[in-house]
Amino acid sequence: MDWLERTAKLRQWSRSGTRAPHKPLLFLYALGRFQQDADGELRYSAVEDDLRRLLAEYGPPNRTTPAYPFHHLVSDGVWEVRTDRGPGSPGSGVRELREVGAAGRLTPELRAALRREPSLLARMARVLLDLNFPPSLHGDLCEAVGLELEPTESEQFPAVRRRRDPRMREQVLTAYEYQCAFCGYDGRIGAVPVGLEAAHVRWWAFDGPDDVDNGLCLCSLHHKLFDKGVLGIGGSHRILVSQRFVGHSPAAREHVVALAGRPLIGPQPGARPVAAAHRSWHTSQVFHGSPRPAPAA
Repeated sequence: MDWLERTAKLRQWSRSGTRAPHKPLLFLYALGRFQQDADGELRYSAVEDDLRRLLAEYGPPNRTTPAYPFHHLVSDGVWEVRTDRGPGSPGSGVRELREVGAAGRLTPELRAALRREPSLLARMARVLLDLNFPPSLHGDLCEAVGLELEPTESEQFPAVRRRRDPRMREQVLTAYEYQCAFCGYDGRIGAVPVGLEAAHVRWWAFDGPDDVDNGLCLCSLHHKLFDKGVLGIGGSHRILVSQRFVGHSPAAREHVVALAGRPLIGPQPGARPVAAAHRSWHTSQVFHGSPRPAPAA
């Protein structure tokens, strides 16, 4: 049984690029818990709050429930559920999962494979990360689920068929003249730019192309906030700032809140701006809540 292939082919609801990372998030959480306690079970009532927080932070903007993946991941052959009444999931209802003491864990076959081949866990985790989340969130997500992955395990694995275009970074940074499209930061050490990154607007994991019109040159801070849904791009290529963002310090107001309504910086004439389809995907699938009004002049 090829566990990497099975991991890459988790059955997820999908329509027109809609994000549904419920199963990958639960799977990553289960791998993290296995790393800490290979024989432990995850009782739904005990982990529900953890899973809800993961979905709120790393899932799509719409409200959802961790009961859905807790039940449905069973169908992928990597997860099992039992209750106080015996083996088998009672369904995807929150009340049912709580009342019958539902508890889940990785299947016996997968647990045995992970014990035989310790490096398999990190390879499976990397597949889940690469196929469902942008690189800027991988470290934070591993920390959130309790996964410890060695830096040498960061290469892509055979289950991830599609390869990134290494030329995109240089093309995007050139198009935006080596400055952050949100704040204008343009730091260098000598001739080498530092703290500047090429961000995908529509995530690569969701068929976002490695093209200039799907890219932004962003500083490290604004790249992270863009991928977390704090920042977005609205009509006329103006910056959106989520009303859910809270920051009282002068730095938070200056570097985030004050961006609301500002036009993007760049790209230079002749370079393609962010395509409307990619902006729309990010707004519906990543950006959280409603945008703040632009600050009064």
